[in-house]
Amino acid sequence: MSHPTLVDRRHLDLILHDMLDAEGLCRYPRFAEHSREIFDATIDLAEQIAEQKFAPHNRKSDLNEPQMVDGKVVLIPEIEEALRAFSEAGFMSIYAAAEDGGMQMPFLITSACDALFATANASTPAYPLLARAAANLLAVYGSEEQKRLFMRPIIEGRYYGTMCLSEPHAGSSLADIKTVATPHEDGGYRITGSKMWISAGDHEMGENIVHLVLAKIAGAPAGVKGISLFIVPRFRVNEDGSRGARNDVRLAGLNHKMGQRGSVNTFLKFGEQDDCHGYLVGEPHQGLAYMFHMMNEERIGVGMGAVQQGMGGYLYSLQYARERRQGRHPDQRDPASPMLPIIEHADVRRMLLQQRAYVEGAQALGLYAASLVDHGHEGDETTRRESTQLLDLLTPIVKAWSSDWCLKANELAVQVLGGYGYTREYPVEQYYRDNRINPIHEGTNGIQALDLLGRKAMQAQGAGLKLLLQRIEACCAAAENDAALAPYAAALREAAALCARTTLEAGKRIAEGEVRAVLANANWYMQLLGHTCIAWMWLWQASAAARRAAAQPALAEFAAGKLATCRFFFATELPQIEHWARLVSDVDRSALEMPESGF
Repeated sequence: MSHPTLVDRRHLDLILHDMLDAEGLCRYPRFAEHSREIFDATIDLAEQIAEQKFAPHNRKSDLNEPQMVDGKVVLIPEIEEALRAFSEAGFMSIYAAAEDGGMQMPFLITSACDALFATANASTPAYPLLARAAANLLAVYGSEEQKRLFMRPIIEGRYYGTMCLSEPHAGSSLADIKTVATPHEDGGYRITGSKMWISAGDHEMGENIVHLVLAKIAGAPAGVKGISLFIVPRFRVNEDGSRGARNDVRLAGLNHKMGQRGSVNTFLKFGEQDDCHGYLVGEPHQGLAYMFHMMNEERIGVGMGAVQQGMGGYLYSLQYARERRQGRHPDQRDPASPMLPIIEHADVRRMLLQQRAYVEGAQALGLYAASLVDHGHEGDETTRRESTQLLDLLTPIVKAWSSDWCLKANELAVQVLGGYGYTREYPVEQYYRDNRINPIHEGTNGIQALDLLGRKAMQAQGAGLKLLLQRIEACCAAAENDAALAPYAAALREAAALCARTTLEAGKRIAEGEVRAVLANANWYMQLLGHTCIAWMWLWQASAAARRAAAQPALAEFAAGKLATCRFFFATELPQIEHWARLVSDVDRSALEMPESGF
């Protein structure tokens, strides 16, 4: 079986241009030198490199995971070759400012390109994307000297970067980190401690690795309010920018994962010889706020990565279903008649349609969130404020809903292939394993749900949620004049109203002191809002596709497919929100009241 393409460009173009008006971003001075032609050519180049340099070693990197040999990480050579092509084509610098040597592309286009690399290979993009996120953080919070010594070499593709948050004893509980930064007479700090689960934390690619490390300065306030952020390079950097001596950062071990095996995951120790040099970023005790700049970007990236693993599984199982012949229709009793392509079997069609509903809906939402990053940075004051508020609300949904339900899509892809699906000779089992990591990466989905219900939905008197409901209403109003879409516009209005009522009830119960009981149902609230957002994306896609087909009759079948998928999601998925809303509103206490001895 031939390998399917990485993307349906009709679908991607519909999102970028018909829904999100990517070219409209060129009205902002930052993007004024660009055009749709440049955007499309950049995506074409990403697709080409992804197919030629990333996809071919996806399986090899899974079978030959990183090894620690004589204290060094050994990777298959194809990873460095792919990253060299990635950097030489400008993708390491795609989002950076022109004055720093960057291409100054919108985050929307950057995310669309990243999606293609992620579909081709879940592991290899981790190295440059983490580095790019580190550079983006330093662009905002770093001093001019830090930008010169650490940010620009990342943009140039010479350095890599990581984020070092978790510690072996604390996991996601950052308030309990023990890494310490001690002021030194040279104006810097000496760092001591250890960090766990550090993706791309050590390797021999590039000249240096810039670790962004959370630590507490001696005497800092307790909890998260005492956390500061430090640059801790693998090699020290001289004033002239040349590489200096090896810093006191040691690779203590590798974590061997079920998926995304090609991206090395490390246990690092800092300052075992009391000579680990670190450099404070910004102000003391503001480290967590700074790191969230990087983490929020990474959470969108994790959500989109989950989407793309789901997309890869969907596209492969779709092609397989068209080529694989097996069985006959239930009412076709002649055993001598030809076997059918399995795509003609009703349950296979259901599983394909379910995958498509999840992955194309989630991809639209993820790219919409990416567009909010651009509007939040470049728009007028009102646009920036509203885009930022809406992005704050949507970020945990993009991360958690996508990684929950696109993993379900991978499960369905395995099921479509039947017995072949769980063998290593076919890629869908790897897509599943690679994707299973994403509900944990960058804050578990349970933490995302707590953040959504406990903070994001309530902050600023619910400003983000109000904006979401306004935009959903605008979509409904635009679609209700189309007879084919009017029933779905009405159903989406009801779903939005249910979200509003449920949130008000949850807020009321929290104000009355039922914090733990309400937040015990945060997962159901995540599914409620997530499914409503995906229904919005499907109504928007169906509406945009209908308009496109009216102008281009050749796209009639494409538009019909969008409408059919919209109908499927509204018929089979959206009704589930009533149950989830009831669990939140009634404050189900089943989990809280279960005695520990009863487990």
